[in-house]
Amino acid sequence: MQRLTRFARGWAVMICVVLAAGAASAAPYAAMVIDARSGEVLHSRNADTRLHPASLTKMMTLYVVFDAVERGEISLDTPVRVSRNAASKPPSKLYLKEGQRIQLRYLIRASAVKSANDAAAALAEAISGSEAAFAERMTRTARALGMNDTTFKNAHGLTQSGHLSTARDMTTLGRALFFHFPDYYHLFSRRSAEAAGKTVYNTNRKLLAAYKGADGIKTGYTRAAGFNLVASAERGNKRIIATMFGGSSGAARNARVAELLDMGFQRAPTRVAMNPPSRPNLTMIARGNPVRSGGSLQLAVASSDRPVPRPVRAEAVIAAVAASVSEKLGAQTDGQSAGVAASTAALSTDAIVAQALLPDAAAQAVPDALPEGVAGDAATAPADTGGTGAPGAGVELASAAAASAPGIAAATATATAFATPVSPAPPPRPAVITFSSKGGSGPEIMPEQRPETVVVAQVSTSDGGNWGISVGTYASRYEAERILLRTALIEIDTLDTALRKVVHSQRGFSAQFTGMDERSAALACQRLSARQQRCETVGP
Repeated sequence: MQRLTRFARGWAVMICVVLAAGAASAAPYAAMVIDARSGEVLHSRNADTRLHPASLTKMMTLYVVFDAVERGEISLDTPVRVSRNAASKPPSKLYLKEGQRIQLRYLIRASAVKSANDAAAALAEAISGSEAAFAERMTRTARALGMNDTTFKNAHGLTQSGHLSTARDMTTLGRALFFHFPDYYHLFSRRSAEAAGKTVYNTNRKLLAAYKGADGIKTGYTRAAGFNLVASAERGNKRIIATMFGGSSGAARNARVAELLDMGFQRAPTRVAMNPPSRPNLTMIARGNPVRSGGSLQLAVASSDRPVPRPVRAEAVIAAVAASVSEKLGAQTDGQSAGVAASTAALSTDAIVAQALLPDAAAQAVPDALPEGVAGDAATAPADTGGTGAPGAGVELASAAAASAPGIAAATATATAFATPVSPAPPPRPAVITFSSKGGSGPEIMPEQRPETVVVAQVSTSDGGNWGISVGTYASRYEAERILLRTALIEIDTLDTALRKVVHSQRGFSAQFTGMDERSAALACQRLSARQQRCETVGP
């Protein structure tokens, strides 16, 4: 009996030791559930604890790649050469070979569906030249999306010191993927996909098959992270996103995420106002990394040592007002003082409209969060300092326009005052535009004595493009012009060289941008549609 008792005690001690070791090695648990329509948090547990994200990292890898494709840095058909670094990544992988060339689209599929580490590394190097540079771009993009507790060190999610995120941040990222890239989101719901002659299977296929309405998004596993998952599901008019870190197994993770999704559908109201997350302008983040141009890698950086300025604000408004002046005064003839007075009044109205739109619309054309070190708001530059905001320039332009009648008609349609500094000197003042009263048809550009200031005139065509876009038909010309100006400020990346045009028909006044090529027109419409603004392309 004593021998049996000692034997039982020994087994009890061993079991306790094993259980204690298992508990000590278990990854921390965290969870987050939101209503994707509004962003409302429905449940959270340790949601702000910084943990290892594992392959959830590839959600950001793909977000950056999708953005790079849309802005034209690289195309889906670009052949990517696989480096030794990419080929050496451990499984899960596509088993790419060093020196192999594979189209970008297949690397995207392998990363999204199979969670292939070698494919993710190859994507990073194709976009930024190195995985380290791409990881920096990932982190800056995370900040722009409001993911303030996330730091990326690689593109695949294998455990690395400092490579951390939170359940809240990954939920934010999942929601951004759904709303910002609807044309690519379907990749996450595929049970399988073809990638360079191979069939790859979705690491999340069991949940996709078992849970009604599930259509994504991404799994992750490392020993340090445990079993992670960001899942999204739609039932009726409800969409729920649930995130879990630290599962003990794939089956346990799927079961818990199903419970979290059920909880979300139960707690979410039937009707709720749609509040999609705003998409940040990532232009300056992209410019801080090597980008592709003509098949070779180039470094897109500012030519001076000053912090990179935000996209043009006041200058765009000045140009828009100038174009409007031309249109309104072009029909006036010499000697018609009443017409001149009316046109001057119309100019004042346009200036008011521009000032009203500037703080609202232009703010959408810059990143919500800038990289560290990028300082200054052009709109806040004092009028007498010559800053890039140059509020005084609008007053000066309006004064010149009011003082000159016939000569202004064709003047403002052919030039806009964009002052571009070309040396590390303090920001130059914009060129002063005056209008000749000697019968000339164009403006006289009178730059101040600043040799580093370059005045770029907006020509009357836009690369000879025969395509355009229409952003709606309105009851008045004034309303159509206002919409054109607001749209140009919001989508400055794709519409900066397009020409604004109002077409009058029996239906009303159609607001159009013209002088674009087919690809630019399609891209502009896609981006505007993502902002819930109506848009359609207009072909030749």
